[in-house]
Amino acid sequence: MTDILNGGGELGAQMRAFNWAESPLGMPDTWPQSLRSAVGICLNSRFPIAIYWGPQLALLYNDAWRPILGEKHEWALGRPGREVWPEIWADIGPLFESVQQTGEGVWQQDQLLLMHRHGYTEECYFNFTFSPIHGEDGSVAGIFNAVIETTFRIIEERRAQLLRQLSEQTAGAKSVAESVEQAAAVLGAHPADLPFCLFYLRDSQTGLLQLAALGGDPLPDQLRPALIDPADPTAPWPATSAIQANQAVLCEPLGQRFGVQLPSTLWAELVERALIVPIPNVQSSEPVGLLIAGLSPRRALDEAYETFIERIALHVAAAIGNAQTYQIERQRAETLAELDRAKTLFFSNVSHEFRTPLTLLLGPLEDTLAHPDGLPTETRERLTVAHRNALRLLKLVNTLLDFSRIEAGRTQASYQPTDLARFTAELASAFRSSVEYAGLRLIVNCPPLPEPIYIDREMWEKIVFNLLSNAFKFTFVGEIEVALRQSGPHAELMVRDTGIGIPAAELPHLFERFHRVKGAQGRTFEGSGIGLALVQELVKLHAGSVAVESDARQGTTFTVCIPTGVAHLPVEQVSMAQASSTAGLSGAAYVEEA
Repeated sequence: MTDILNGGGELGAQMRAFNWAESPLGMPDTWPQSLRSAVGICLNSRFPIAIYWGPQLALLYNDAWRPILGEKHEWALGRPGREVWPEIWADIGPLFESVQQTGEGVWQQDQLLLMHRHGYTEECYFNFTFSPIHGEDGSVAGIFNAVIETTFRIIEERRAQLLRQLSEQTAGAKSVAESVEQAAAVLGAHPADLPFCLFYLRDSQTGLLQLAALGGDPLPDQLRPALIDPADPTAPWPATSAIQANQAVLCEPLGQRFGVQLPSTLWAELVERALIVPIPNVQSSEPVGLLIAGLSPRRALDEAYETFIERIALHVAAAIGNAQTYQIERQRAETLAELDRAKTLFFSNVSHEFRTPLTLLLGPLEDTLAHPDGLPTETRERLTVAHRNALRLLKLVNTLLDFSRIEAGRTQASYQPTDLARFTAELASAFRSSVEYAGLRLIVNCPPLPEPIYIDREMWEKIVFNLLSNAFKFTFVGEIEVALRQSGPHAELMVRDTGIGIPAAELPHLFERFHRVKGAQGRTFEGSGIGLALVQELVKLHAGSVAVESDARQGTTFTVCIPTGVAHLPVEQVSMAQASSTAGLSGAAYVEEA
């Protein structure tokens, strides 16, 4: 017998000391050579191997296979397979019969087997093979079983997938309530690991824990109280212990504690355990709430299981923290928006208040300057200076009023079909005398376009005048060109100058409000610094775009591009009446400022 059961570690020693006379196999000296060879391979292999021998499929196994038995180890040695595995015989019995009858092996991958090996029915998964062992007469005398348990991998992959789904589903939550509701929905869809879940959130005013969401199997009222007082040691769930210790607390047995039975929709056994886990608060050390997670009756609460549930709580804590941050940012944005609305209203009101007295001031000045007879030269010059500065102030007030209307969405645009080439040329001509007086050349290149262009005339005036006054202000030699052309489905306005140019670092900020190019040499330092910002806003109202190209000391080119047709414009603001191409007189303020 010593030679037959040689080696084999602990199982080899156990087999040598085993009373084989009372087993279905008999004494090893009587074993056939095929069994002796199979046992020798089994005992001296480090791979998990078992042998089921004879009509009763008596069990032999090695040290590596021993953990599969759990608490059945030692007792199971030499016993018939049906006695060892009554709980899974309905699954593996037909496989044994198939091998015995056909002589062909079978292979199972990640097979679920509900084993009772640690005092409870356990969810287990295996990759295994049943291969025939032929006896001396050629018949199938036994079955060779090589097996790898994949339970840990299967469950870890399943739990990792749940955590990924939890992270994805809660990532976009915009409120704390939405965070836990989405988390409960995800967890409720995975009853194999979490038969049920409850989320309680702390009320900042009362300190009570309020039920915020639940998922999974239906729960009786006793298990889902609306409020839990964490200071009450007699509360239905032991929240006090979890919060004070700030760690997970196991609650069992649920049936005895709550006086109800809690069946599982997935497993045959009752759910008798739950883990209470504090949900960390990313903004303070005190938990923001509790996660009460029902535990599977077919898995032990080992370190991996507890860590998995704690990671769920961490994911939910992160989602809650993100939602709280979003709410804070939203409130901040609403506050800023309210301040912006107040600022806009202030500018609008102030602009209106300024414009009325300015208009009343300009009227008498213009009347007096229009009839200068009898005025001393010095008085006339002073009135001219007053008139020029009143115009400049009125232009600034009108610009601020335009901005306030745009920001408040109260801009009343009226888009009319216009001979844009003629209209633009007339606007540019308002600058001709001043440009030529300064020794520059004004080039107006506006050939007729194939079709009328829909614009708001007042807005287009401000676009052209702002670009021209800007070019004139920073050009000392050379020329200024105003060109208009149609490029595909767009009309393009180009204002080019040979002025001082704009440094490359300043170009990204050029259309920002109140931005000024530092150290720029100009014909005048007057101006509000919002002309180009206004141009951009007015161009956007035409569904267009404005761009700038510039080389320091080489000049600057602004290009305004607006679509043709009316498809891009609000229908209620489009007028089919042909607009007059006569330019207004508002260019005087721009010329005077430049």
